[in-house]
Amino acid sequence: MRIATLVPRTALRWLVLATLPAHALLAPAIAQAAAPQEASPPPAACAPLLQHQFLRLQDEKPQSLCQYSGKVVVVVNTASFCGFTSQYKGLEALYARYQERGLVVLGFPSNDFSQETGSNKEIADFCENTFGVKFPMFTKTSVTGKDANPLFQKLAARTGTAPRWNFYKYVIARDGAHVVSFNSMADPASALFLTEIEKQLAAK
Repeated sequence: MRIATLVPRTALRWLVLATLPAHALLAPAIAQAAAPQEASPPPAACAPLLQHQFLRLQDEKPQSLCQYSGKVVVVVNTASFCGFTSQYKGLEALYARYQERGLVVLGFPSNDFSQETGSNKEIADFCENTFGVKFPMFTKTSVTGKDANPLFQKLAARTGTAPRWNFYKYVIARDGAHVVSFNSMADPASALFLTEIEKQLAAK
């Protein structure tokens, strides 16, 4: 009579395992432990200039600027009722053109010059519906004087100039240290501005 008919299947399994050498039973675990683990890349260092959080314009959720570490960052103070408001179109085109190469545009609506009186929701709707803005925007803030938010305080200190009007632009290099400022007259599509963008994107 066959042993399988006398011994329950579970007991038979344990009987077979008991006859195996210990190293055979441990082999899968040893192999798994010995398998090389792919090391996760270390997080990119966040430059002091970007170590700030701001609320996203659309939903007022906190966003760390450290997520843009290693990118060329264009920071601009915006307004909905300004003679330069049409620059939204150029800024969005700039973002669309260079995003894949590591550029990001960050918009900071401000009423410092009395040309951004709407609520955050009204500003968000205006930017999206009028100019199709997709680059990151943040809630309304102050960008000049003692009430300027910490980022704009640092940008002013780094470049020696604070925004004198809406659509003042700062280009932050990939290292988060080098900053170049452009006044409101500098159109995002101008040769001078694009030359600086290309220069910073080429730098590693």
